[in-house]
Amino acid sequence: MGLLDMLRRPRPIRNIHELSDFVDAQSAFLVQKGIYEYSRARAGHFSKVLLAESAFIAVVERSRWQAYPLGLAMVTEMVEGVLGRARGDQRAQALARLSALALAVFDRYPPPAALGATHWQDARSDLLHRLAGIGLHPAKPVKDIPEPYAQDYFALMPIHERLRGPDFPAMRSYLKVSLCNIHDELVRRIDADAVASTLHDDATSPP
Repeated sequence: MGLLDMLRRPRPIRNIHELSDFVDAQSAFLVQKGIYEYSRARAGHFSKVLLAESAFIAVVERSRWQAYPLGLAMVTEMVEGVLGRARGDQRAQALARLSALALAVFDRYPPPAALGATHWQDARSDLLHRLAGIGLHPAKPVKDIPEPYAQDYFALMPIHERLRGPDFPAMRSYLKVSLCNIHDELVRRIDADAVASTLHDDATSPP
């Protein structure tokens, strides 16, 4: 990446394809960053050695793929809140289209070798269930979205549970702060009316 690339503003998000890419990238970033940072913090001075061990790399690979659907659910719920101003009163229809978008993002990836096809299909079913639950309550403040996901996410850390200590509150705070930052980036980049329109057009266009 050159200097001009670093100074260039991120591209705006005006349609569902650009939104899908944003959801994919930010979902992966949200969960992977936490996994790697927590592993480094817990390993301390031995982090470089630990992160180079093939056995540990395999555990991290499994953890990040298991966590990816959780990231997708959290980021999708956050996106739903941002688009709420543009959707009018048709929340159920908008949620259905956003859920379809999130599942399409998930389906970009074949079953990871670290999990296998059965586990990956189970993860998709769990994601579908979590997406359906978004509409069962009013839109939440962004900082509250990770609350029902945080414990499941923390359980996926590639560190033995006896070595984790009282770290859950810190991990929950990480998810909240990180999702708020992702929200702020989305608000800066998105044309909510245009994206809401393309979501509607995509849902109503013939196959």
